[in-house]
Amino acid sequence: METALSRSTHDRDDATVSMLFEASVEGSVVTLNSLFQEDPLIMTRISLTTSTKSPLHNSAALNHLDFTKQLLKLKPQLASELDSFKRSPLHLAAAEGHMEIVRALLHENKDVCFVKDKYGKIPLHYAAMRGRVDVIRLLIDAQSESVFEVLPSGETALHLCVQHNHLEALKLLVEAVGRHNAEFLNAKDRETQNTVLHLAVMLNQVEDIHGEFLKNFF
Repeated sequence: METALSRSTHDRDDATVSMLFEASVEGSVVTLNSLFQEDPLIMTRISLTTSTKSPLHNSAALNHLDFTKQLLKLKPQLASELDSFKRSPLHLAAAEGHMEIVRALLHENKDVCFVKDKYGKIPLHYAAMRGRVDVIRLLIDAQSESVFEVLPSGETALHLCVQHNHLEALKLLVEAVGRHNAEFLNAKDRETQNTVLHLAVMLNQVEDIHGEFLKNFF
């Protein structure tokens, strides 16, 4: 039976965790350190909440570098925590193009490069979709094999670059794949059997893709 004291303690714990989430949105390292000093178990309580994401998801998405680094120092495991879409903080930072956040997350756990979200996308796929060239370079340096990860649809990161018209990102990925890896470079999606060149034609990008992509790499 829950007593008034236990309810009071529970409410206080909830309030402390809530303050931590607010601090992650604001990027307040001072608040983070203060909360941890008052309650060293606060990092454990994060995992017991009903929240669909961790404070690290917030700070990574909002580019709060100092907060992110301190949070990783206090609880490194947060780097591999997933939200309700099965996205890690690295997914969010990669999509937003936050280079230093990406670097900090990779320093903690490079294996997250291979984590697939609800839609089968790894962090590299989001960086490709947004044309985040510098982030793509970091992700490939950390886990070079991640470039070969394919979506459930059969699409590759190359397809995503063409779909979203990011030629520089495409060129970087082709270099990473290898200019003579014709099998992967000519991969087709499962639904329409489109290669990268097919997509370029459909999206009226054929001049750029043919001139900058095919001419240089085949």
